[in-house]
Amino acid sequence: MDHLFRIGQLRRKLTKTGLSGLLVTHLPDIRYLCGFTGSSAALAVTRRTARLFTDGRYAAQAADEVKGAPVQIGSGSAAVAAVEWLAAQPGATLAGFDPVWTSVADLARLKAALPSPMRRGFLSPLAAPLVERLRLVKDDKELALMGEAALLGCRLFEHILGFIRPGLMEVEVAAELEHQARLEGAEGMSFETIVASGERSALPHGRATTTRLPRKGFVTLDFGIIHGGYCSDMTRTVYLGKPRSKERAAYEAVLEAQEAGVQAVRAGTSCGEVDEAARGVLRKAGLAEAFSHSTGHGVGLEIHESPRIGAGQKTRLLAGMVVTIEPGIYLPGEFGIRIEDMVAVTRTGGQVLTPSPKALIEL
Repeated sequence: MDHLFRIGQLRRKLTKTGLSGLLVTHLPDIRYLCGFTGSSAALAVTRRTARLFTDGRYAAQAADEVKGAPVQIGSGSAAVAAVEWLAAQPGATLAGFDPVWTSVADLARLKAALPSPMRRGFLSPLAAPLVERLRLVKDDKELALMGEAALLGCRLFEHILGFIRPGLMEVEVAAELEHQARLEGAEGMSFETIVASGERSALPHGRATTTRLPRKGFVTLDFGIIHGGYCSDMTRTVYLGKPRSKERAAYEAVLEAQEAGVQAVRAGTSCGEVDEAARGVLRKAGLAEAFSHSTGHGVGLEIHESPRIGAGQKTRLLAGMVVTIEPGIYLPGEFGIRIEDMVAVTRTGGQVLTPSPKALIEL
């Protein structure tokens, strides 16, 4: 799907909402629409045209990357320049902005840049995001990039299995994983790597510390890489030594819940139904209270995107979405276990993009 097509899709949405223009400031949205990857820009879109605004630091980069919109280089705020341009377009009456990404201070600055008669009513907050909705369903190129990112993550997991041993600090494990990711071509990590061992595995977001890996206990590894701008995300929990029967039973319950969640993924199924498929297994095992977060989330240009795979969520999955399925249990003072796959939604089911082994690995 090319950028002209994406901007065309957005224009059709603009027409339906009655807006004459749209200000886009969220950088992942800008990248999605026109290809620009810099850190400072704004995109103005009308029913007939579009224009990217950035500053002189990015003149060469924008000329190389941007498709589907002329580039205007300035020295001040890109968002202010974009709003001034929108207001000057023929027939300009109402321009939308995403209130999620526009602060009160930003809005005041944008209004101040408008002619006095337009300050009161020209800028209108969107009732629902327009670009985010387009980004929910990935095209074939996006799915291919995400599949490649996920498989690189699987290779990193295989590598780190040969590195982990008791006595290493968690940060050493994270550093080795991230170093290897760079050597294999990753643009970066999609979030701060989680390595949580022993009792710390009971922390759902246990970022790597100087804690040393125990001679006996769980180690949770949650990590992802960026490839072509797209994120991967996976979690595996391994065991150092030989697990007790309680630990083995808990792991098997989480694995059963995770596989039930994966099996529930298909176009037309609600996010709440997928969550319940996983959560119900842990409820039967008496572990429902130890599962303290949602079952998953969307992934794409950002590591956390819509939809949310959570209890009671009514959003229905669409073919082309990519979501995570990551149930876990956390027993403070004892241990925690989480298993996560990335899954591409298809009309008939879900395609697992992270096929690394999930049976309990004992090191």
